[in-house]
Amino acid sequence: MSATSAPRAGSAECTTDPAVRITRSLLGYGVLAGPFYVVVSLTQALTRDGFDLTRHAWSTLANGALGWVQVANLILTGLMVIAFAVGLRRSLVSGPGYRWVPRLVAVFGIGFVLAGVFRADPQDGFPVGSSAPTVPSTHGMLHLLTSGLGFVALAVAMVVVARRFASQGRPLGAVLSAAAAAALLGGFALIASVPGTVGVLSFTAGILLTWTWVSAFAIDTYRRTAA
Repeated sequence: MSATSAPRAGSAECTTDPAVRITRSLLGYGVLAGPFYVVVSLTQALTRDGFDLTRHAWSTLANGALGWVQVANLILTGLMVIAFAVGLRRSLVSGPGYRWVPRLVAVFGIGFVLAGVFRADPQDGFPVGSSAPTVPSTHGMLHLLTSGLGFVALAVAMVVVARRFASQGRPLGAVLSAAAAAALLGGFALIASVPGTVGVLSFTAGILLTWTWVSAFAIDTYRRTAA
């Protein structure tokens, strides 16, 4: 008889399905994406000359000599969201929105990647000495279009998740998901229509609430995925 004993019944080796491990790893990217994006953006915002959190949207950081940092931030964050969407597709197998939530989240991730590919235009004062163009550039318009479509897709996903939570008898989750959708769309609408501090700060608040929701939903799904 071999001296090496077999794994005990109930041990991790016996009970953890490799497919489940992969699914939970993919869901983990949904937990990490938001904090990663926020920390990298805020670090730049607080250290780069001329950037004003009350006047400049974070996407403007893609301009200037260090603009590649924010470009990489947008693309890497988008890829993490896409990985999260794949995890959702593997984890959500029934119930309201089980097909559409992963698809909509994937569109959000793709929108983030494309927002990195198509750089936002400079704004008044950032980079230092720059002014906003009187007519948006082609890449600036594509940045707004792709990011806007991504945000709308995520807001729709939030509403679908709210309906899913309601069907599961989880009213708090339903209310918070619907509120997050309203904050996201409201912030995006304000920055697109109201120039200056009000629009920028409203959009920033919407972004922070959005990433909080994404992380919370990822954690909830992770926990509900069988270990």
